[in-house]
Amino acid sequence: MQHITGISRNQMTFACLEDHISADNPIRFIDAFVENIALKTLGFDVKTLKTEGRPSFDTKIFLKLYLYGYLNGLRSSRKLEKECLRNTEMQWLLCGLVPNYHSVSDFRKNNPLGLKKLFKLFVSFLKDADLVAGETIAIDGTKSRAHNSKKANFNQKKIDKHLAYIKEKTNHYLKELAQNDQDDSGISISKIQEKIERLKTNKIRYELLEEKLQASGEPQISTTDEDARALLVQGQVVEISYNIQAAVDSKHNLVVATHTINRNDRNALTAIALETKENLNAETFTVLVDKGYHNGRELSQCKEHNITTIVAHPDQGISNENGTTQAYLVAHFLYDKASDTYTCPMNQTLKTTGTWHKKTRDRDSYDFKKYRTPACRECPAKSLCTSRKGGREIDRSQYADAVEENNKRYQENQHLYRKRQEINEHIFGTIKRQWGYNHTNLTGLKTVNGEHSLIMLAYNIKRAMNILGVPDLMARFKNWKSPYKTKACLLFKTIILKAFPSRFEIQFYFAS
Repeated sequence: MQHITGISRNQMTFACLEDHISADNPIRFIDAFVENIALKTLGFDVKTLKTEGRPSFDTKIFLKLYLYGYLNGLRSSRKLEKECLRNTEMQWLLCGLVPNYHSVSDFRKNNPLGLKKLFKLFVSFLKDADLVAGETIAIDGTKSRAHNSKKANFNQKKIDKHLAYIKEKTNHYLKELAQNDQDDSGISISKIQEKIERLKTNKIRYELLEEKLQASGEPQISTTDEDARALLVQGQVVEISYNIQAAVDSKHNLVVATHTINRNDRNALTAIALETKENLNAETFTVLVDKGYHNGRELSQCKEHNITTIVAHPDQGISNENGTTQAYLVAHFLYDKASDTYTCPMNQTLKTTGTWHKKTRDRDSYDFKKYRTPACRECPAKSLCTSRKGGREIDRSQYADAVEENNKRYQENQHLYRKRQEINEHIFGTIKRQWGYNHTNLTGLKTVNGEHSLIMLAYNIKRAMNILGVPDLMARFKNWKSPYKTKACLLFKTIILKAFPSRFEIQFYFAS
């Protein structure tokens, strides 16, 4: 049986790139999106024409290149350069241009602010296109490995350990040196002296690191990427990472706010919630957040900005360090706001003197009042309630009202809270497991923020395409009114496409 045969490689054919790109190809939306955005207004570093020297590439070329790359799992500048030569879609998108990998890399590194604003612009478009409801938002974070190894991350304990080792080895070599002097072994003496000199050099290095650490006021320092930090990833696993914060709308699971931090989630709720409010231009909404974000100050600030929080509160164990059993945890003490007192399970009243005290936890300080009762001395349940000789003492922070309101909402809305994982967890799974974006090769919090904004933008574009389809998405974008769009409209460009089959002629037409 004869095999299917192809055409001869030497056969001449007549075709244009336009014939190879279907009407519903995603790159048509990338092209239309970038061509109709005023990049300079968004803060991109737009190249201007020069009277001398080699002409530069248009900034739009690099943005198209990266959007295509991140939508297809490509973010290496060298790989993107290769795709420009062998990929038909890329040749159509860039009109046959092949930028150098170094120029491609510089665009991503030099435009973090522009990429951040471009993500926010697309969120605004999604809201106007009725793809975002802005009523229920799930917030969570995930770790992205930094371009910094564990060996290049130091805290005071690690530095002290290295200095102690250097001191121990130096003393050991000095003893060997003294012994070899008596044995008159020249070869061995020279080797030992080299090791001692190496230890002296290392000691100076660690002492300089110690000075830099103390001057920074931070608990740790990284040498390759100064902004990267050792963060708890899962259980007891620690990685040198960044923490990507994402707020996801419940309607179509689209990301409406994102930024990257270099600390854990405990103090991160207010910032991402306020960014969500700004991006959506919303008066109020409800956020669903896991217990890692439970922080009185953050809950209080969200309340002040009219943001309703449903944050899971940390589980309370059977007992604590003061010997309190389950029945006598603080949750079972009733607080009366009018009299500013607590009533314990034994129906005794705990009062306060009204004095505010200050407490610091994880470098955060807050004020609190103490509540006590003299009835503890005679109480038969004292051994079950506390191990303090003076009796039970309850601390109430300045943020207690906001915490109690949130905890009550959490208990009353368990069915709504259980939707949190359905809304936002699959986004991180798609980005990290399917696309492989579980690390960054960039350094510095500002540039890493730009890359992660680009990743979330690519996610939103792909999901919007899956929901509406490319033609419908393009039509809605064409009709969308925004101050960041250029004067040229998609309809006009479609007419020009029909008049000029060659994209090089189109480029000349628009340039003129």
